[in-house]
Amino acid sequence: MISEQLKSIIRDGEGLTVEFKECKTQINRDVYETVCAFLNRNGGHIVLGVDDNGNITGIDKDALPQIKKDLVTALNNPQIINPPLYILPETVNIEGKILLYLNIPESSQVHRCKGKIFDRNEDGDLDVTNHPDAVAHLYIRKQSSFSENRIYPYVRLEDLRSDLIQRVRKMVRAENPNHPWATMNDEELLSSARLYQHDYQTGKEGYTLAAILLLGKDEVIQSVLPHFKTDAILRRINLDRYDDRDDIRTNLIESYDRLMAFVAKHLPDPFYLEKDQRISLRDHIFREVVANMLIHREYINGFPARFIIETDQVVAENANRPHGHGRINPSNFTPYPKNPVIARFFKEIGRADELGSGVRNLYNYTRIYSGGADPQLLEGDVFKIIVPVTPQATAQVTAQVTAQVTAQVTTQVDKQEIIIEFCKEPKTASEIMEHLQLTHREHFRKHILKPLLENGILHMTIPDKPNSSKQKYYSYLKDSNHV
Repeated sequence: MISEQLKSIIRDGEGLTVEFKECKTQINRDVYETVCAFLNRNGGHIVLGVDDNGNITGIDKDALPQIKKDLVTALNNPQIINPPLYILPETVNIEGKILLYLNIPESSQVHRCKGKIFDRNEDGDLDVTNHPDAVAHLYIRKQSSFSENRIYPYVRLEDLRSDLIQRVRKMVRAENPNHPWATMNDEELLSSARLYQHDYQTGKEGYTLAAILLLGKDEVIQSVLPHFKTDAILRRINLDRYDDRDDIRTNLIESYDRLMAFVAKHLPDPFYLEKDQRISLRDHIFREVVANMLIHREYINGFPARFIIETDQVVAENANRPHGHGRINPSNFTPYPKNPVIARFFKEIGRADELGSGVRNLYNYTRIYSGGADPQLLEGDVFKIIVPVTPQATAQVTAQVTAQVTAQVTTQVDKQEIIIEFCKEPKTASEIMEHLQLTHREHFRKHILKPLLENGILHMTIPDKPNSSKQKYYSYLKDSNHV
């Protein structure tokens, strides 16, 4: 977080989602109670190096390395925070003084701090361990709010992809060489990422829907969620159907890759300099759009997610558990995590930013990309993002698509003429394929041979036995002596 944003948080003072701790030479004992309370309630901001009145006191420079180490170690220690949590504190310098900032997400689980359950209200952190009604309310709220938290006790480690888990280690190491996931074994990593859970109400224990969606084998995902898919569509020339399509039914990590590849294939990337360095406006914009589609989707809803590139806009839509209705105003909206475990996972592997910051980036870069037009973010049972595309960009890509479609049609016409000429004498399917230098028999039969037969351009020598091994095809009527 940049220092100006942190100054704003400090000026507004402590509240339901903000807590200050002085921590000049060591960590205050109650820091972890606040972490636990924020996890259990709405998330929040913890600033170390500020007193209760909002005065910036700073952290002793010599004590800083040990304080950071103690924080990371404790948050990953189930004896302190259970289930444990990986959060990397951010060092910020304000007015010549060192502060540590922790952005705590709302969790999809109920957490304990040293065996006690804490909740949060305007007055601070409350120990609710011995208040059964308050604890039950926490569990009910977590279970009802986050479908990613659903446990599948019969899913085993071998139902997840070990190659993807290894890839995750490489991705987090690229973001932070000292990331603890990089040295954990598979079970430890999945537990740290909160993909393996224990439901204290039902006694169920196992891998969650989030684990299956992020790292599951395709057949496991389809078994658990038969309706699951993300449809990427290009619709510029053939408006009734599509010009190109990718039907994506795989894990969220590779779904992200395929959606971004679809973006790179069909959307331009104009030259743009930011602080004397070229950046990709296209990738900055659609990284946010694609990540939002995958992170904040309500997966138990059967509505298919769709990413549609049209003539003058790109529309992304997915099923949603709304916290309001209507158009989102980036200047005063409050971000709500829909799948906090998935969101945190995407952040750790470098695929998403902190909750809320992505919306600001989306608005800033879209205005440049589209010549001043704003994107639209529409909250409802279906969440929709509409990104306008400039006329120049549309013209450029439409010309490319037209050329591709024309080339495909021309190729089909050329093949038809070649087949007609070649089959003046009856030929077998294998002979026609060899003449056209084709190797994919199913494609040849479905997309080339069948249409020619249906349109009366080719005829069978043995029409009563279409699957005969002696079947041949000819392009004009001959006498009955041929075989």
